[in-house]
Amino acid sequence: MKIAQTSVNTSIQTDGNVRTLEIAMFLVLLASYVINAMDRQIFPLVAADVRREYGFALGETGLLSTIFTMGMALAGLPTAYLLARCSRKAVLQIGIAIFSTGTLLTAYSFGFADMMLYRATTGVGEAMQLTVLIAIAGNYFFRYRATAIGAINFSFGLGAIVGPTLGGYLLGAERLWRVPLVWFGLIGFISMAIIALMVSRRLTEATASVQAQGNSDGAANLMNRNTIILTVMSMIGGMVIYGYLGMYPTYLREQLHFAPTTTGGVMSMYGLGVFASIFGGWLGDRLPPRLLLVTTFLSTAALGVLLFLGSTNVVFHSTLSFAWGFIASGILYVNLAGYHVKAVRAGLTGKATGLFVTSLYAAGAVAGYVIGSLAAKVGWSAAGIMQITSLAIVGALLAVGLQPERMAGFSRKS
Repeated sequence: MKIAQTSVNTSIQTDGNVRTLEIAMFLVLLASYVINAMDRQIFPLVAADVRREYGFALGETGLLSTIFTMGMALAGLPTAYLLARCSRKAVLQIGIAIFSTGTLLTAYSFGFADMMLYRATTGVGEAMQLTVLIAIAGNYFFRYRATAIGAINFSFGLGAIVGPTLGGYLLGAERLWRVPLVWFGLIGFISMAIIALMVSRRLTEATASVQAQGNSDGAANLMNRNTIILTVMSMIGGMVIYGYLGMYPTYLREQLHFAPTTTGGVMSMYGLGVFASIFGGWLGDRLPPRLLLVTTFLSTAALGVLLFLGSTNVVFHSTLSFAWGFIASGILYVNLAGYHVKAVRAGLTGKATGLFVTSLYAAGAVAGYVIGSLAAKVGWSAAGIMQITSLAIVGALLAVGLQPERMAGFSRKS
């Protein structure tokens, strides 16, 4: 039975004011996403050790690193429909339980098939959690949607810093790759208990009116020009972003022979760059979408040339990882999500979010396999240019075709 949400609608949602207590509860939810990010980032760090123990091919290792995104893709739209019948808080808790269980089971895999299943399962849980968080941000913080979504990605950045650093420490000189997976999986269940005690439905189930959101300018259905273009751009974003996230740590360890702790440090700089997400969302709430997305895609294309040049300088790679986090995740990812929401009217927020999650992560699921296979055949430098640079240029060209005047909040902007 569909849960009525009108009982939790208050003047908070209609007058645009945000209470301190609700902000505190939102911070608790963001902390749970930090744990999710830690879980997500740990496998690429231990992938080289997993590959050595099980004898996986480079392409197979890349697939394991990014297959969780297939779980996210499969769960994105079903989660949006589930939200129409269950409370957001319940869906959020189920998602955390699923990705934490998948992380734990990965440590006890027998081989490639079951490990791939567990990794994909973590993505199902993350899709549920991410879709709920974006829905909460889009409804409660309706006047600052992109900024609030940026705060979600900011939390991911924090986890991306803590995860590799703590994971590298837990991995240690003995390279006991199962240890960090077990620890991070258990922490997820602790976060469920904290959310159950501290987060109220007053935040999670809040729904702003169409008038309050100022979202009447958006399309009345998902089959509109902006949503279609944004969906293709999100698929490109998935191939680009997860080509880096899935295999860059393996490149550093196997090609450049960086130690696990050094690799963890380099990847932590990516997380530091993701801290720009709130700023990236702020830009998305103010700048014309075409200008922002074209510039960001072209900047990402330039980074694709630099990432796999073969330099063994740690500072060089740390700087690039920071830049990648700042541009690709802090600005591009955040605003692809934000513009999906702004492209439609208020009642379609959940479905638009689900479509974004599905399109970006379906492409991301195969990104690691593709770049790993390309690297094995033509080398890392050529693979980076073929997958990251060329696709990012296509994304920039597509951005020119957007119609910002048909998005909510951009009717008077160029």
